[in-house]
Amino acid sequence: MFGKRIPLFKLFGFSVHIDVSWFILAIFIVWSLANWFFPDRFGGLRPATYWWMGVAGAIGLFASIVFHEFCHSMVARRYGLPMKGITLFIFGGVAEMADEPQSPKAEFLMAIAGPISSVVLATGLLFLYTVGKHAGGSLPVNGVLWYLWLLNYVLAGFNLLPAFPLDGGRVLRSILWTTSGNLRWATRIASQLGSGFGVFLIITGAINVFWGDVPGGVWLFLIGMFIRNASQMSYKQLLVRAALGGEEIRRFMKSDPITVPPSISIEQLVNDYFYKHHLKMFPVCDGDLLLGCVTSNQVKQVPREQWGKFSAADLFKPCSGENTISPQTDAVQALSIMNRTGNSRLMVVDAGRLVGVVTLKDMLRFLDLKIDLEGE
Repeated sequence: MFGKRIPLFKLFGFSVHIDVSWFILAIFIVWSLANWFFPDRFGGLRPATYWWMGVAGAIGLFASIVFHEFCHSMVARRYGLPMKGITLFIFGGVAEMADEPQSPKAEFLMAIAGPISSVVLATGLLFLYTVGKHAGGSLPVNGVLWYLWLLNYVLAGFNLLPAFPLDGGRVLRSILWTTSGNLRWATRIASQLGSGFGVFLIITGAINVFWGDVPGGVWLFLIGMFIRNASQMSYKQLLVRAALGGEEIRRFMKSDPITVPPSISIEQLVNDYFYKHHLKMFPVCDGDLLLGCVTSNQVKQVPREQWGKFSAADLFKPCSGENTISPQTDAVQALSIMNRTGNSRLMVVDAGRLVGVVTLKDMLRFLDLKIDLEGE
């Protein structure tokens, strides 16, 4: 879902990141607020004031989304759901769960926490706006407060739409899950409704563009595309977890991996290993002891003319939770590590010894075969 993420801060143990795509949203918000929204509702102010109001409104939007997702994360933590963090991107924000909720109740409470938090925040902002208005407060400040309380009510209402994976779609899934007792069926129905809603927004956006509302139409079109793709991807992720859950990684690993000694020169490493075996990562071992791994990206950091002067010992990356797992690790957890780190090959280690290497390609082949033989 995300491209390059920038870490911002930690809030009660939750890491908050911002995707670079969010800056596109921020620029669009500031521009639309300064040139249209605030001048239309609070006339007579200087252009510079409208721009400062636009910046304040964008910052308020940022804080509102973080608060919304933070409340999701707090409830998820209460029910034992591991959370990767909170990320803001071009379509808003998301609290990243590492697994599915364990019960319909946990799903419902986690989903409804976001809209409730937005309503509570909107009510507080409305109170501040009302007090400021009757007390003769600053018009620019009151204007920003007016925008933010309205924004949070809209944020709550939009998220309550029964379109998975929006909060309302998750509430719907929890209800379907309760009545049927089948999470997969509930997810399929909720995902189909979410995909249908996405198509509706796409068509609506195209019609708006045709009738001359290009900015609004394009925005609806992009949101529709996002919701449609996200709903379909959510169901596919559930199928992957169902197919691979409970499978130990030893089932997929190659137990005779190709290793390199730490003393080998980079030039030999490239010619005798990278070019010969067509892999991008090799474990570095001293006898039975695993030292780490060396990758093609590390080799590229060394100028070509110096390949004969350095060895694998000068390059290898030490073992860590990002490149090693135990043979008893669940396959779903291995996929999560690969997704988080971008590593498509992990070393399987038992008591400090390398016992195998597992690749994303081998796991996907198994998944494809299992779904082909057993169906969804």
